[in-house]
Amino acid sequence: MEKRPIGANFIKELHAILLDSVRGTNKDRGNFRKVRVFIAKPGATEENAYYIPPEDSELNALISNWEKFVNSDDEPDVLVQAAIAHYQFEAIHPFLDGNERLGRPLIPIMLYEKKMLPHPVLYVSEYFERNRDDYYALLRGIDRAGDWEPWIRHFLKSISVQERDTQDRVNAMLELYQEVKDRLSSFRSRYAIALLDVIFETPITSTKLIKTEVKASSHQTIYKLLDKFQKQGILTEVTGRKRNRIYVFDRLMQIIR
Repeated sequence: MEKRPIGANFIKELHAILLDSVRGTNKDRGNFRKVRVFIAKPGATEENAYYIPPEDSELNALISNWEKFVNSDDEPDVLVQAAIAHYQFEAIHPFLDGNERLGRPLIPIMLYEKKMLPHPVLYVSEYFERNRDDYYALLRGIDRAGDWEPWIRHFLKSISVQERDTQDRVNAMLELYQEVKDRLSSFRSRYAIALLDVIFETPITSTKLIKTEVKASSHQTIYKLLDKFQKQGILTEVTGRKRNRIYVFDRLMQIIR
């Protein structure tokens, strides 16, 4: 299959997915903004803006240049390339809403495409949120004075910290999977592993999804298995309903959060 570049069509599609049924869903999701915008405190005027992104008429050209830079293999340091690309995306501010929500997951996607990550699972947003004031101050430092070095150092530290955190979480998930799998032998059900796989993929799940994914001989078989998972403390039912129940794999959620 031909490699698909990270570019205008890709980020529009991703934006439409990320903003589906959440804050910003009515702000022309999946399309570049068609108006002038500014970034400021709520209720502030443009005169008091922290930052004024480029005019909407410039977006196509700017994103085209950004796309060429992101997909270039000429940059000697991929992590520095990703740091620059992240700043550029946030500075272009191509959408009316959700630019941060899109810009941050684009980092692991880019590193995955550059073969720096085996999977695009690095959650750098967590580090940026913990250091929110520094994050914005360093980006604005580039806007005002072209001060790149502090931002790049901050970005590289975020990658280092979150890489270790991600590895710790992956290891904890693998250990949890093996622990629970070992316990399932006492269930005497050939569908127990299938259910375990479902709740590892979707730790907040429903009877509807489980019935679809676990190809059991009957729904009653699934209900009995779910009852065993609850009695063993693997799953917690959170609705209290008799139908359309929702189950949470609490221990996995504690690792993910």
